Amino acid sequence: MRAAPASSLQDNAASRRLAPAPDVPAMASIASLGELFSLHGRVAVVTGGHSGIGRAIAEALAEAGAAVVLVARTPAALEAAAQAIAATGARSAWHAADLGDRGALDACAAAVAQPFGDADILVNAAAINVRPPLAALTRAEWDDTLRVNLDAPFLLAHAMAPAMIRRGWGRIINLSSQQAHRAYGNSGAYGVAKAGLTQLTRAQAEAWSRHGVCCNAIAPGVVRTPITAPLFADPARAAAMAARTFIGRNGEPADFRGAAVFLASRASDFVTGQTLFVDGGFSAS
Repeated sequence: MRAAPASSLQDNAASRRLAPAPDVPAMASIASLGELFSLHGRVAVVTGGHSGIGRAIAEALAEAGAAVVLVARTPAALEAAAQAIAATGARSAWHAADLGDRGALDACAAAVAQPFGDADILVNAAAINVRPPLAALTRAEWDDTLRVNLDAPFLLAHAMAPAMIRRGWGRIINLSSQQAHRAYGNSGAYGVAKAGLTQLTRAQAEAWSRHGVCCNAIAPGVVRTPITAPLFADPARAAAMAARTFIGRNGEPADFRGAAVFLASRASDFVTGQTLFVDGGFSAS
């Protein structure tokens, strides 16, 4: 899968400054809630869409009608996830890329447009979290974490936003974290990257919302995924985290389906620059 790279933001800056705000119909003119939340005709790219929260979001977007392209490093897991989505009757494809490699990201941004066309929706869910004590964190671990968790969302959005802007509609959804707002032990680089991603979301919203591209973040609580396997291996610790929520349990990937469809659809036309906490009340405790 290969295509010519999207035009750079710099090349189109002058035309965007002169472009009027898109003519968006008032919500009252939309016929039904089904139309409001429908993603039929949309194309979504989901990084980390092969497992965990990313996979749950990809499946939900596909169920709402979007064609979905999954991106991660592992071809076998990507193919299995894409086939599972296709088995439901939805359109799906995948592209393997190392999101920590800037050269691979350039190729990825072009390749993911090949199966179904330019993305209308970009979900940045891929992340890594190395866990040494901060004083033992190596420069390589710091660099790897920032490249995957912060640089990749910036660069992919930078490549895909121009096409969204030209069409006057788009959605960027970044997966943030509780750690963007509070310190966790042995997770310093991850928290810094997620704090940066939260601010990047605001910057993207300020730059692109007037062109119909709404940019928001989702901040999960403690969720059972491969990245949190060390926590859930300790039942007492997992129970203590659940007790801190208002609902009384930790999260599951399926808890993010509705929030993702909302932020990806016309239902969120007037929502941008926000971080939606999907955490059972954890952040409010």
